[in-house]
Amino acid sequence: MTTGSLIALAILVLALALTSPLLGRYIAHVFEPEPKHNAGWLHRLEERLLRAAGIDPLSEQTWRAYAISIVVFSALGVLALYAIQRLQEILPGNSTHLGAVAPALALNTAVSFVTNTDWQNYSGESTMSIATQMAGLAVQNFISAGVGISVALALVRGLTRDRGRTIGNFYVDITRAITRLLLPLSVLFAVLLTAQGVVDNLTASKCITTIAGAHQCLPGGLVATQEAIKELGTNGGGYFGANSAHPFENPNAFTNFEEIFALLVIPFSLPFAFGTMSGRKRQGIAIFSAMFLIWISSAGALMYFQSSPAPLNHQVGISSPTTRNGGGGNLEGLELRFSSAGCAMFAASTTGTSTGATNCALDSLTPIAGGVALSNMMLGEVDPGGVGSGLYGILIFAILAVFIAGLMVGRTPEYLGKKIQAAEMKLVMIYLLVSPIAILIFSATAVLIPSARAQVSNPGPHGLTEIVYSYVSTGNNNGSAFAGLSSNTDFYNITQALNMVIGRFGLIIPVLAIAGSLVRKTTTPITNGTFPTDTPLFVTILIGVILLLVGLTYFPVLALGPLVEHLQGHF
Repeated sequence: MTTGSLIALAILVLALALTSPLLGRYIAHVFEPEPKHNAGWLHRLEERLLRAAGIDPLSEQTWRAYAISIVVFSALGVLALYAIQRLQEILPGNSTHLGAVAPALALNTAVSFVTNTDWQNYSGESTMSIATQMAGLAVQNFISAGVGISVALALVRGLTRDRGRTIGNFYVDITRAITRLLLPLSVLFAVLLTAQGVVDNLTASKCITTIAGAHQCLPGGLVATQEAIKELGTNGGGYFGANSAHPFENPNAFTNFEEIFALLVIPFSLPFAFGTMSGRKRQGIAIFSAMFLIWISSAGALMYFQSSPAPLNHQVGISSPTTRNGGGGNLEGLELRFSSAGCAMFAASTTGTSTGATNCALDSLTPIAGGVALSNMMLGEVDPGGVGSGLYGILIFAILAVFIAGLMVGRTPEYLGKKIQAAEMKLVMIYLLVSPIAILIFSATAVLIPSARAQVSNPGPHGLTEIVYSYVSTGNNNGSAFAGLSSNTDFYNITQALNMVIGRFGLIIPVLAIAGSLVRKTTTPITNGTFPTDTPLFVTILIGVILLLVGLTYFPVLALGPLVEHLQGHF
């Protein structure tokens, strides 16, 4: 790694350290009950909109009603987005006359954007019209991020309320998440991106004649507008097929830094919101510390291995292109406006946050660097994870860590004064197992079916990694991809869609059930015998539990894929 890359990482850490606590306190304030006598104009507008939709903004829901609301709301979103794609050919806003999206691909894309995965088996500029991009995909970028925040808040209420029955109102939560957090920040970041040259217009394409006399059409669209929520909402679906490697989405080093910061800032702020809402700020700092230590470790490892010379590729008998000055590292698949370390920093952040955006070809990462990116998603993306999903994911791990620690010291485990018992642990096990089971079953099926295996462009362990990566990415609602897999087939479109549904709602429902179980319990006072969950010791235990669980689940796959490929390059 070069000195410049280390300085860039240090500046990013400093920016996050300064902004995350402030934004976290703001988020906690946004979701506090607002006194009627002090309600502002935005609060009154939200109430009118909710009442017009037949929703009482003053009522709250049990966990079952909250879960049903999310499932029905998301199902309607899938149907709407599927219809927009299938009718694209006859809808307005299609100046390039793009045809209707194929049924299987439309289903995959609809499920992908509704579940905050944003997996793309297509190239945006040649498949989706401006209207589809904005009225369909960008809208779901806001909504899916809002759903994640809402679920995290519901779990926080379950942990902090005493002998209650309700965990909030989903429709109030998602409305506030969008109007008071995601939309204002998106406007700010869109203006900053536009000022740096990111395209934002209503022109589908501009055809010109080059100096050499060639005819070339430059794609356009509301790119900066979608780019802002793509990163802030940890969505990742790019306006163009090249995603954040495209100069119209990410033209220079400043926008690259801005996009990395945008995809990290809300996930890192939510632990501070948790600490404020619970009245125990040290608890929020402990959760933040665990997230940060895993992220900075993965970022450092990925930057180191990607900046090192690539190993010999025995498949073709040559090494990947590297610079000869010792500082450039692997340049294959790299957008040269960004260094190898810049690619690695982006990749570590995007795979740690369920964003899926990329500024380089992940398929071209060195084997260990690719393995680190894959491992980030296998962790359940809690470093710091997606908007909302990162917080509720690491809180589930915290409950498991408390339970294990309680068994070790012979005490009934407690977290924030709530006793963790058999009912909660059964739900925790469902949360932790449902996604890995689906990922491994779908991956094994794809390896065994010849037609699915034929879509892999690389033989051997790298080909296995490409298949596994696609299902780990979709199952953990990330959306990034190893481009060596041609997955725009009916088999992959349908199995990935099923995987995304399981990875989203198979986790959200147990989380809400845990919130519903905990909210009914009495908060017990802290005594000298209470195991502290806001200390460096607990942070260490929490990180250890996360790494141990993921290692036991996925190590065979990592050993047969990235590790074997790395060893092949050296021996």
